[in-house]
Amino acid sequence: MSNSSKTIIVVGGVAGGASVAARARRLSEHAHIIVIERGSFVSYANCGLPFHISGEIESRESLLVQTPEGLRNRFNLDVRTRSEAVSIDRETRHLEIRNLETGEVYSEQYDDLVLAPGAAPLSPPIPGINRVGHFTLRSIPDMDAVIDWNHRVRPRHATVVGAGYIGLEMVEQLTQLGMSITLIEAAPQILGAIDEDMAFWPHRQLEDRNIDVRIGATVTGFEEPTETEDARASTVVLSDGSRLPTDLVMLSIGVKPEVELALTAGVDVGELGGIRVNQHLRTSDEHIWAVGDAIEVRNPVTHDWSLLPLAGPANRQGRVAADNIMGRPSRYRGTWGTSVVRVFDLTISATGLNERQLRRAGIPFESVHVHPLSHVGYYPGAELLDMKLVFSTEDGTLYGAQVVGDESAARRIDVLATAIQGGLSVDDVAHLELCYAPAYGAPKDPVNLLAMAARNVVNGDIDIAHWHEVDDLGEDEVLLDVRSAEEREASVIPGSMHIPLDELRDRIGELDPSKRIIVHCFSGQRSYFAYRMLRLRGFNVRNLTGGIRSWQAAHPDRDREKPASEHISALAK
Repeated sequence: MSNSSKTIIVVGGVAGGASVAARARRLSEHAHIIVIERGSFVSYANCGLPFHISGEIESRESLLVQTPEGLRNRFNLDVRTRSEAVSIDRETRHLEIRNLETGEVYSEQYDDLVLAPGAAPLSPPIPGINRVGHFTLRSIPDMDAVIDWNHRVRPRHATVVGAGYIGLEMVEQLTQLGMSITLIEAAPQILGAIDEDMAFWPHRQLEDRNIDVRIGATVTGFEEPTETEDARASTVVLSDGSRLPTDLVMLSIGVKPEVELALTAGVDVGELGGIRVNQHLRTSDEHIWAVGDAIEVRNPVTHDWSLLPLAGPANRQGRVAADNIMGRPSRYRGTWGTSVVRVFDLTISATGLNERQLRRAGIPFESVHVHPLSHVGYYPGAELLDMKLVFSTEDGTLYGAQVVGDESAARRIDVLATAIQGGLSVDDVAHLELCYAPAYGAPKDPVNLLAMAARNVVNGDIDIAHWHEVDDLGEDEVLLDVRSAEEREASVIPGSMHIPLDELRDRIGELDPSKRIIVHCFSGQRSYFAYRMLRLRGFNVRNLTGGIRSWQAAHPDRDREKPASEHISALAK
C-alpha cells in the first residue's frame, strides 16, 4: 500500500494530535485520516483557558482553534468526538473504539496509529480532594465549571495548590475577579523550572499583590468547614496544623501522562510514566507513534529521559511524526523546555537546564547574573531585567538561561534559546548583532552583556563569587561595596566596607593587600571595572556576580527595598 492511500488513526486532538492529522493531510489527499477524541472539543487553545475565566480573553469561541466541522471541511478528516479508544490489537492492527453517546463498540483497522492522549491532572490521595468547589484546569469543560462556580457562589477567597505555570496564571486571573488568594507550594520555592535565586522575583511580585504565599507547605486534607469557619468550598488543612477556610480550590499540582491504552497494548512505557519514543516519534511498535504530553523524550544535553508537557514541542512532534508516517524522514531534536509565564507585571522566561538539573546529571557548570536595563536608560520606560546564564567554563557551551522582567524578557529568552539549540558558545552570543533603537534595546543588548559576563569567566578575565559566599566571610576576606553613597543608603550587605568606584584609585591604600577581596556594586558591571583595577594592581579579588541585587534575591527578609532611582541612573550612564 502506498503512503498516500494508507489509513492513519490519531487518538487525541488538541496540540499534538491535531498537528499530526493536519500535516498528514497536507502530504496526501488520499489517505484516510481518522481522529478519535474522547471529549467534545478536538482542537482548542488550552493554554488560553485561564485568561477566559477572568474575562481577559472575552470570547469563549476564540479558544476553539478548529471545530470538528471545520477540520472535516478544511482537511477532509474523519473526526469522531465523544469517542474513546478502548484497546489496540497490535497483531491485526485494529483499534477498538467506544461511542460514548450510544455505547456502541466497534473496530477500525489502521496502517499507522498515533497516540496523542495527553496528560491528566494529578490527584493525590488527599482526604477530601474531590469535594465540591475543587477544580483542575486542562479542558474547556474544566474552564466552564470554574466560571459557573464563580457566577453561582461568588467566591471571596480562593486557594491555589501548586505554584507552577498554571497555578501562577490562576492566581493572577482569580485576583482579577476580586478574590483574595492563598498559594500553597510543597517545594521550597515557586516555579520549579527556574533556580531559587531567580524565583525570588515572581515571589516578591506575588507578595506585593497581597497574595498569601506559603512555600514548603503540604496539604494533608480538605475538610467540611466547621460552624465557625466561613467557607463555601472547604477548609484546607496544612501539615503544620493550620486551617484555611476557602470558597474555591484550584488544584495545579501537576499532570500525569495518560498511557493506559499503550500499557495494555504492551507498548513500552518509561520509568517516568510516559510512552517511550525514538527520535522519529515511533514507539516500540513500528506501526504506532506517539506525540505530546504523554511521551518521554531525551534531554538534548544529559540524554536522560524527560517529561515536558508543553504546547510548542507537541505541535512540532506532530509534524515530525506525520512526516515519518508519510515517508519523509524527519527527526525530533529534543525538548529544551523553553517557556514563559506572566505573573502580574512580571514576565518570567527560561530555556535549557537549570542548576539543579545539571547537578543531578553530574555536569560541571558555572553561572553568571546580570541586571541590565530593558532599553537605554535615557529613553523613558526602561525597566530592570534579571538575567542568568548557566554554561561550561571549559568551552563556553550554553546550558540554560533565565530572564525575568518586563515583556522584553520573552524576546531575550528566545534569542538565548535559539543560541543554545544552534550550538553557539558564550563568545558567539557576545558577538551577536541584534536590533537596536532607543525604545527597544541598547548598542550592547542585554543578551550580549549576559554572554560577555560569561565569556569573561571562560577566558579567565575574572574570578566570580556567588551570593551565598558573602554570608560567612573568613577573617582574611573583605567585601567591598563600590556603589555611590546614595545607593548604599537604600540597601547594604551587612559587614561590607564602602569605597565608591570613582574614588577607588585615590583610596586604594585603605585596602589590605593581604586580604582576599570580594567586590560588588548593584548589578556587577561597575564592580567588574573595580575588579580589573584591583587585579592589575596585584590584589587577590573576585567579583560578586549579579551584585547586591542577586544577593537580595536570596535574602528577601534582609532587605525589602526596591532598587533606588540612583541604581537606575547608574546603569543608564
